[in-house]
Amino acid sequence: MKEALKVLVAEDEYLVMMGIKSSLEKLGHQIIAEATDGKMAVELALQEHPDLIVMDINMPNLDGIEAINAINEQLVVPSIIVSGYSDNDLLKRATEAGVFAYLVKPVDVKELQPAINIAMTRFKEFIELNRELQDTKNALKARKYIERAKGILMDTLNINEDEAMKRLQKKSRDNNKKLLVIAKEIIKAHQILSK
Repeated sequence: MKEALKVLVAEDEYLVMMGIKSSLEKLGHQIIAEATDGKMAVELALQEHPDLIVMDINMPNLDGIEAINAINEQLVVPSIIVSGYSDNDLLKRATEAGVFAYLVKPVDVKELQPAINIAMTRFKEFIELNRELQDTKNALKARKYIERAKGILMDTLNINEDEAMKRLQKKSRDNNKKLLVIAKEIIKAHQILSK
């Protein structure tokens, strides 16, 4: 990953913090914020909007996983959790929180770079899946309006479904409006006339 990222580092042990910062800077990334406890990490993430968060699990005031959860409720940021040990329960909690990578201390440049690559790739996939899901939801919603408008035309004009669709499409072209807009106009007009 050649792109320079703006990174928030959250670590309560000074020497570990310096090591992670040094490794990130060697990789060409910019440290935009440092937190020494979980609550501070949440505040800084929401304030600074980092491209990536590298956070220790065991943090004062709010543990790293809880902090990631709190951040993700308001701002989705790819995150890497750092822990002193590998534990299945922690891995499960981290995964459920939406963590994109998990590293065991001590963290060095050789481990950090692949973790960043994986986290950023997974994050891009996550964003794309969310976009596709939203597009699908929008298409489904539009389809419901169009079907309803077709039904109104079929009932009102005593025409079949194909003819109703052709009329919707023609009106869309003639008025240079999206099919969804025409469908909503027909539904609204029908509601007004039905009162």
